[in-house]
Amino acid sequence: MEKKLIAIDLDGTTLNAQSLITPKTQETLIKAQQKGHTVVIATGRPFRMSEQFYRQLKLDSAMVNFNGSLTHKPFKYWEKETEYFIDRAIAFDLKAKKEALGIEFVAAEDRRHFFVSQLDGVDPTFFGSTKVTNDNLLENLKENPTSLLIKTRPETLESVAEVLNRSYPDVATKTWGGPHNMLEMTPKGVHKATGLALIADDLGFKPKNIMAFGDEYNDVEMLEFAGSGVVMKNGSEQAKKVANDMTEYTNDEDGLARYLEKYLSL
Repeated sequence: MEKKLIAIDLDGTTLNAQSLITPKTQETLIKAQQKGHTVVIATGRPFRMSEQFYRQLKLDSAMVNFNGSLTHKPFKYWEKETEYFIDRAIAFDLKAKKEALGIEFVAAEDRRHFFVSQLDGVDPTFFGSTKVTNDNLLENLKENPTSLLIKTRPETLESVAEVLNRSYPDVATKTWGGPHNMLEMTPKGVHKATGLALIADDLGFKPKNIMAFGDEYNDVEMLEFAGSGVVMKNGSEQAKKVANDMTEYTNDEDGLARYLEKYLSL
C-alpha cells in the first residue's frame, strides 16, 4: 500500500465526548505512523488547546489550527508556515452587538495571545491552563487576530452563524464540533483544506493518497479535498453529503481507530 497522509479533526472525530483520545485511538494512530504513514491534526482549536493531543500522538508533522488560519510545525522552524488574520474591528463590533445576537462571549486569538469580551460567566478552563485576567480583556486587543470565537446557546448556534455570514462577507463563520456551542470566524476562503494542501505539497502527497476524517461543517472542504474523505457516523449532514465514506462507529466507539485498523491493515 502507498503511504497515506492522514488528516484528523479533533472534536467529534478523534476525541470522544469527554474530549479525550482513548488508548485504542492513540495506539492505532501511533501504529499508523510506525507503518510509514503521516498523521496530521487539522482542527479549529488554537494550538494551546490541541498541544496535549499533538504530544500524546507523538507527532512531529505540521499541523493545522484555527480551521486553516495557522499551519505550522510546533516547536521548530518551518519555512512554509502560514498565518492569516482578520480585521480586529469585527471583534469590537460583535462585542457591541452581543446582547442583540444572543452571544455569550467573544474571544479573539492568534497563536500566542487570546482576549475575551468579559471575565464573568466565562469558564476559565476553556482557555486551558492559562489564567484568565484583566490583561485578557478584549479592549487590550491591539493587532488583527487569527480567529474569533463566539460562544452561543445550542438552539441559536445555526441562526447566529447565518447572521454573521451575511453581516461580514469577508469572513467565514463555521461551527465547531464537540460539546462546545462555538462559532469560529476566519478569513473567507481559508479553511482546513488550505492548510492540508500546504502540508501535502511540502511532503509530496498526491490527493489520491490523502485521507481526511471529520464530522462537522468546518471539515467539509477538507473532506472534499482529500482523495478519501471519511465522515464520522456521528457527523453532521453537511459533512456526510461530501464524504466518500463513513465510519461504522461513532467517536465514542473509536470509530476513527476501527476504520484505520481495517483500511491500513493495522
